[in-house]
Amino acid sequence: MSEYALVYITCANVAEAERIGAQLVTERLAACVNIIPAVKSIYWWEGAVTRGEEAVVIAKTLAAKIPLLNDRVRSLHSYATPAIVAVPLLYVDRDFARWLEAELAQ
Repeated sequence: MSEYALVYITCANVAEAERIGAQLVTERLAACVNIIPAVKSIYWWEGAVTRGEEAVVIAKTLAAKIPLLNDRVRSLHSYATPAIVAVPLLYVDRDFARWLEAELAQ
């Protein structure tokens, strides 16, 4: 498994995404988050196809932090079943990797 990961998290709205993202960075579970404020989602929920607008958080982190990050997101999230998906990274620029490691070590 890659040492580095991006974690994709959908949120009910931008305010929730900012609150969760800020907490992940403050607690050093992510070195940085990006927030995509408006995505249209189409998904199955409770037996029906549902459409809605959500915000997305993309957290840059170390694979070792994913379990704690997952638990923290679940504790802060408004959804009963939040989408929290980690993607291992095949390549990370060495300077960015050093920065990421330094920020998450503090």
